[in-house]
Amino acid sequence: MNAAEKTRHLAAGETPPPNDASKSPLARQEAPAGTALLVVDMLGAWSFPEADSLLSRALAIAPATQALKRRCKANSVPVIYANDNHGHWRTDFRGLVEQGLRSGGARARLNELLFPDEEDYFVLKPKQSAFFATPLDMLLSHLKVRRLLVTGVATDQCVLATVLDARMRDYSVHCPSDCLATHDDRRQAQAVRHLADVLELDVTPSHALDVKTLGAIDQR
Repeated sequence: MNAAEKTRHLAAGETPPPNDASKSPLARQEAPAGTALLVVDMLGAWSFPEADSLLSRALAIAPATQALKRRCKANSVPVIYANDNHGHWRTDFRGLVEQGLRSGGARARLNELLFPDEEDYFVLKPKQSAFFATPLDMLLSHLKVRRLLVTGVATDQCVLATVLDARMRDYSVHCPSDCLATHDDRRQAQAVRHLADVLELDVTPSHALDVKTLGAIDQR
């Protein structure tokens, strides 16, 4: 669409239709079965308030998340990292990971386990949702993704906000429960129950998920 056409839509109070993704590709190839893996807030230096109470739980789900990522990549399912920048507006995504690696201890271990590969995608988010004020929706459109596997922390905060935004945009969402964590067991149980019972999402653990048949997953 040219500038004149966009102006006509705006003057009429209409939202201009999206650009043809094929004419301005932001991704190298489409996602098989229209599926992508989204990893929320697992990287960085973990220097925010209450980080310590969440860090050990994030580290506990990292092996399952890493294993799911490997299976996704083996089946050409793209991996997208969405991470809070914690107000560090002069730091890019790679700088965020480097900070985590330099932090030592559990923080470095977490960044090592989930270290992004060269072909992975990433977005920095200023708020809880991975969609708010980020290019995530546009990236997913160019990847032709309609189904998200959402993993990360915290289940009842940034993960929940991201899931709600995804559902409002009509994405199918799967939340493998063994790849999610929040600050304590009670909150985790409540959050997973909310995802399953209220939002009616599939929370099947990642080890029981057949990545090869993701196209057959039925969003309830």
